[in-house]
Amino acid sequence: MTVSKILLVRHGQSAWNADGRWQGRADPPLSELGERQAASAVTSEHAEAVAHLWASPLKRASRTAAVIAAGRGLEVRFDARLMERDAGEWTGLTRDQIEAGWPGFLADRRRPAGFEPDDAIASRAFEVLHEIAAACAGATALVVSHGGLIRVVERSLGGDAPPVANLGGRELVASAGSLVLGDRLLLLDPDSVEVTAPRQL
Repeated sequence: MTVSKILLVRHGQSAWNADGRWQGRADPPLSELGERQAASAVTSEHAEAVAHLWASPLKRASRTAAVIAAGRGLEVRFDARLMERDAGEWTGLTRDQIEAGWPGFLADRRRPAGFEPDDAIASRAFEVLHEIAAACAGATALVVSHGGLIRVVERSLGGDAPPVANLGGRELVASAGSLVLGDRLLLLDPDSVEVTAPRQL
């Protein structure tokens, strides 16, 4: 039986992570710290095993992947199905702005117009993850995506889904057409660079 591993991780800190803004499909770049986080990931123990690399095309993920690819001698393949959840009318807003504009929504777990539901994210995420698992049979793939997508995948597979740190994520084990949750992971050295976990709404 051929077993593949997928390391599904969040991008480095973005400029909007640093500002506390909900990004959704907006496309802010990595912050200066995010660049350092990506560079730290190059030499992580997890990265040493990576043979294939995929990423969301959004800048914060594509740049993270590009830094890792350059350091590990890999090519990056991009897939729009790995993009973050569309946050609809909340794109670019801080928590305080959301509370002011939509009183009670966050506490009641209500969402605004245009907000992409979990089932839509799960559908596209699992479609591409199964394709990646088949393409890298017997090897390890690194997939640089987004916190919202990662947590939907975790919940869909029956796991806990606490907030995801930048360059943090989850190992997935692929075998016989199924994906199984492995451990949470961190793809950087906390002794060499600050670990950030932007608040996820």
